[in-house]
Amino acid sequence: MDKQTVVVLFGGRSSEHSISSATAGGVLGAIDRDRYAVIPVGITREGAFVLEEDDPAKFPLDSEHLPEVVDNGTRVLWPEPGGDRTLRVVQTDGTVEGLGEIDVVLPILHGPHGEDGTIQGYFDTLEVPYAGGGVLDSALCMDKHFMKIALEAAGISVAPWVTVRRGDWDRDAEAVRSRAAELGLPVFVKPARAGSSVGVSKVESADELDAALAVAFAEDDKVLIETGVSGREIEVAVLESADGVRASLPGEIVLTSRGFYDFEGKYLGGDGVDVVCPAEVTETELAAIQAAGVRAFEAVDGRGLARVDMFLTPSGELVVNELNTMPGFTPISMFPKCWVASGLSYGDLITELVEAGLRR
Repeated sequence: MDKQTVVVLFGGRSSEHSISSATAGGVLGAIDRDRYAVIPVGITREGAFVLEEDDPAKFPLDSEHLPEVVDNGTRVLWPEPGGDRTLRVVQTDGTVEGLGEIDVVLPILHGPHGEDGTIQGYFDTLEVPYAGGGVLDSALCMDKHFMKIALEAAGISVAPWVTVRRGDWDRDAEAVRSRAAELGLPVFVKPARAGSSVGVSKVESADELDAALAVAFAEDDKVLIETGVSGREIEVAVLESADGVRASLPGEIVLTSRGFYDFEGKYLGGDGVDVVCPAEVTETELAAIQAAGVRAFEAVDGRGLARVDMFLTPSGELVVNELNTMPGFTPISMFPKCWVASGLSYGDLITELVEAGLRR
């Protein structure tokens, strides 16, 4: 059987560049080499597409030195629509080398310029198949304001919130404080369009709000202030396959001493948080969680995959917090853990994603 060629695309211009790079290390090490030929392409922090080394060890998840894509002087030339799908690279000496025809791109990019529909639209324009979310679901889920609107329209419970734009805050800070006060305490202050808990703060007293908004506005000029929901933090992995959309066994984020599941806890193995998968839930709760995950995925026109984060309240209500259309694939990330607990290995999970992209 001829191997199909997969471009593993990682890095990017967002603040989650290093997490994407670390995810690439895991993917490069686990992808089925008997089935696929692999071309690693990195995006530098400045946005240059470079040909990377096919070496998983180059991109370890190391909290002391997070990996990154460094500009090595090469430049990748993507195929043009209407022609063949040959990928080319301009080498450092200026010569152009053909790398052969590609079949699909696996973009493991997080945050703006990768998980927000922009790179997806780029590949749609080039007529190059790709795995993962499409333009609409990526854009919707990248913007927490519009994601909540879409979920509410589908009858899915979300936490009460107010959206604040930088101009609102600059013009009338007191009005913003008044709107926030109506939500009660605690509240979470979040950039509307950033991931991995970057720029997120938990506010437990009114005098902490201004500082939390400053942190969030450093990431985005649109910010959400959201009521804190009391309940268990449940995450479920959703996957689109040839047989339809299915949900994994759920996992749970158990906070022991950390205030919330922040960047360090998610990716660097920080103390104060345990990632448990599968979560201890009843059969009834399991069915409801999986159904809520699939409903949320369908509400945003999900494609490929998503991790659906929700709260299971003491009364048994499920409140969806967010969807992540390209969740982390690092060794301690919830998405692969949920599927491994459900009987799907890390390598087979990558194969399912790639095959879904090839079916488009």
